[in-house]
Amino acid sequence: MTDIDETKPKPRHPGIYLLPNLFTTLGMLGGFYAIVSAFSGHYIEAAIAVFVAGLLDGIDGRVARLTNTQSDFGVQYDSLADLVSFGLAPALVMYSWSLSNLKNYGPIVGKIGWTVAFVYAACAAMRLARFNTQVGVIDKRYFQGLASPAAAGLMMSYVWTMNDHDVSGATMAFVSLGVTLCAALLMISKLRYFSFKSKPESEKVPFLVLPILVGVIVALVIDTPRVLFGIAIVYVLSGPLLTLWGLRHRRKGQPG
Repeated sequence: MTDIDETKPKPRHPGIYLLPNLFTTLGMLGGFYAIVSAFSGHYIEAAIAVFVAGLLDGIDGRVARLTNTQSDFGVQYDSLADLVSFGLAPALVMYSWSLSNLKNYGPIVGKIGWTVAFVYAACAAMRLARFNTQVGVIDKRYFQGLASPAAAGLMMSYVWTMNDHDVSGATMAFVSLGVTLCAALLMISKLRYFSFKSKPESEKVPFLVLPILVGVIVALVIDTPRVLFGIAIVYVLSGPLLTLWGLRHRRKGQPG
């Protein structure tokens, strides 16, 4: 009788590859549901659906790594799903809620509304394509340009906050134009943003981190949309500050 080598890893069942792709599909469903909700006038539900898609987008990659089921198919499928959830969905939600009201100022201004919404979707597609071509080349500690989920978070937290306080999209049409264009251009910029993907040097964290996290959770429970909007603004502003800080250190001959 032949001895069985117990040290040899057992082959994984092909079906396990469905697990990370299932989370990716659910995330894309969130983006699709956001579009449908926006067309029905349910803008808060649409914004929440995009945030749910963001949570699922963070889970699928971790599930793939934990189960050792990464694949080229999963990478490409994830990017296509992200284009729906963080490119098309935020653009169409913003257009349906606010940018479409620009047509009240004349046909030319109205065209600017849907053009900027398209620019956002196109920039999200370019951001995702650039990310895929730079995997394994750039520093994993940083993103080059605002990541599409973060841009979508800025857009949807803004929509959610305004709707939660009964502020109409028509009233905020020109502000919405600026928010959308800003998010679009930041995605294709060369500004550096923390990716939060690098492993900490130590498992220990400062004691101050714990009360800060508790405070953020309590604040989210009390006023979720405004806290999310505040976090999004702080993260968006961190990019220019981080980039300037890096340039300053390079000029001094120090690593950035």
